[in-house]
Amino acid sequence: MDAEKKKPMVSDAGAWAMNVVSAVGLIMANKQLMSNSGYGFSFATTLTGFHFTVTALVGWISSATGLSVSKHIPLWELLWFSIVANMSITGMNLSLMLNSVGFYQISKLSIIPVVCLMEYFLHSKYYSSRVIMAVTAVALGVGVCTVTDVEIKAKGLLCACVAVFCTSLQQITIGSLQKKYDIGSFELLSKTAPIQAISLLLFGPFADYYLNGHSLLTYHYSMGATSFILLSCILAVFCNTSQYLCIGRFSATSFQVLGHMKTVCVLVLGWLLFDSALTLKNILGMLLAVVGMVVYSWAVEHEKKAKISPDIRVDSKLGGEAEKLLEKDNGVATSDIELARSES
Repeated sequence: MDAEKKKPMVSDAGAWAMNVVSAVGLIMANKQLMSNSGYGFSFATTLTGFHFTVTALVGWISSATGLSVSKHIPLWELLWFSIVANMSITGMNLSLMLNSVGFYQISKLSIIPVVCLMEYFLHSKYYSSRVIMAVTAVALGVGVCTVTDVEIKAKGLLCACVAVFCTSLQQITIGSLQKKYDIGSFELLSKTAPIQAISLLLFGPFADYYLNGHSLLTYHYSMGATSFILLSCILAVFCNTSQYLCIGRFSATSFQVLGHMKTVCVLVLGWLLFDSALTLKNILGMLLAVVGMVVYSWAVEHEKKAKISPDIRVDSKLGGEAEKLLEKDNGVATSDIELARSES
């Protein structure tokens, strides 16, 4: 029994670890690939199309070899999900281009309260004061770390609102689809990835040309750039799979809150590898964010235990009543049973 209880916890820790490691590695690889000091591959939307192409290929191989089982999901739901997911990606890229970095970071932080509101209205999910305080601490800590200048433009605000709404809806839908169709995280990803890959490869180059004025056809693919594109795609497979896995097991809110550990890791690695500035304000913000994550984990675990305890009491009560009914039906009183035991 103890082994059975521990096994899911190890799997959960492994899912989070895979998501954090692959996401941080992906950000570092993309920074080298896309920065002017690196290989200057400034085609973020098209690169995401490459990511989903490789993910779809891995999913097809897994299904063909029998490693994963394919389950039916209506095409219209896959199309609807892919549209929302692609609008999230494009909206985030446009928001980064049209807004200041500070406002872009604020818009990303606003995903947490939006997810909470959506889960409340769509799934009637309530949050305790402990959870709300922890979420606030995480958002403030990450905000202190990352937000510097804040400049708002009308078009940028619209793109940020679309990006936040679609990202929140996408992450909630991942968990809903897994529960609705009893499908695994990788199986769901294998079904959505081909649609996202095709659409992003078709429209991605045009979106990137609008964003940076450069054509994908004129880019020089050196050996180094090609290697980093492949590395980015491989890391994206693990990142996407672990994202679906984490949201399916926990919730979109938990994924957002604990996912900000990636922001802390990126800041530290940026300081270590790329000589990025790390001020006292950054350090204090990171400490506040980490404390918020620890409190959030404790609050969620406390709520789980609080829900389990009444269920156990109800089950034991029902079990006692059932035992009495069985004794009554058999026409044997409890005192007779005790008397028989003493005589034997």
